Amino acid sequence: MIIQEVIDFLEETTPLAYAEGFDNVGLLVGDTNNVVTGVLVTLDTLEEVVQEAIDKNCNLIISFHPIIFQGLKKLTGKTYVERAVMKAIKNDIAIYAIHTALDNSFQGVNARICDRLGLTNRQILMPQCHTIQRLLTYVPEKDADSLRQKLFEAGAGNIGNYSECSFNLKGIGTFKGNEQSHPTIGIPNKFHQENEVQIGVIFPKHLQKNILKALFLDHPYEEVAYEIYTLENQHQHIGLGMIGELPSPMQEKEFLSFVKENMQTSCIRHSALLGKPIQKVAVLGGSGAEAIEACLAKQCDAYITSDIKYHEFFKAENKILLADIGHYESEQFTKMLLWEQLKEKFTTFALYLADTNTNPINYL
Repeated sequence: MIIQEVIDFLEETTPLAYAEGFDNVGLLVGDTNNVVTGVLVTLDTLEEVVQEAIDKNCNLIISFHPIIFQGLKKLTGKTYVERAVMKAIKNDIAIYAIHTALDNSFQGVNARICDRLGLTNRQILMPQCHTIQRLLTYVPEKDADSLRQKLFEAGAGNIGNYSECSFNLKGIGTFKGNEQSHPTIGIPNKFHQENEVQIGVIFPKHLQKNILKALFLDHPYEEVAYEIYTLENQHQHIGLGMIGELPSPMQEKEFLSFVKENMQTSCIRHSALLGKPIQKVAVLGGSGAEAIEACLAKQCDAYITSDIKYHEFFKAENKILLADIGHYESEQFTKMLLWEQLKEKFTTFALYLADTNTNPINYL
């Protein structure tokens, strides 16, 4: 099995199309055609992690965070980033990062936090826009049912709990081919009218390649007329953060102790206690101060995240309990999530969870 096959699986379950625009995800180092000798799953790819991959005969590192975030102009070994990359290249080890693609997944980073806390009735905190596209195409009436079905099979027409959704209009299409044309219907140099159906279907943007492949393979015309639009609709299963509910309300101090134990963090920085029970909880792994307003708008009782700055705690406005549990601590279970997904799929090579602790923050 080659590295590309592992990448294909990862990107099928967690499409990179939904990573944030600022991010650097995907294959960062290495040759996708190399045969996999072993895979090491880690939160961060440091020089020590690359050495662990070497020791365990792994030539592919699946990392949550990208070791290369901004452009590298030099590789001299002067920084921890350069040293990790140079060591990987010298030992023919590929590095793949998934980061905010997994942050935005409904079964990703925030779902794992919800699992740890037993939160139910989950929904995305900040649904992502511009993730849904619409295809319009025009096909002879007699071919409409067949083409529509092929588009459905390619992944089009799914809306929430419904599948095979489309909108269809009947009309008259016209065309005239030149001397080099080979029309399926009609003859060259002669004006032709055909009873056609306009088929409209929506699909998640990461499936555009599959949808167009089905369109071109199954459309009867030599020249296929089609249009693709990006819609403003939010995708309710793609986006940052997640909201869920505790099985029963907790008092604030009880809740903070519960979070501290289940998220395995040694301390929690939090906003003022308000004397209100906690049941509706928002979570966002990693830096999440940007979502405080969204938590307030959705009337959450508490918000668990990390990297909240001093002045950002004021945004609680005495309406919500903000809990900063630490960046590493909020994402530490992510590598187990990735490992479990890979373990279920692949059995032909060794698959390891990194032993190296990459948390750069220590507490006294």
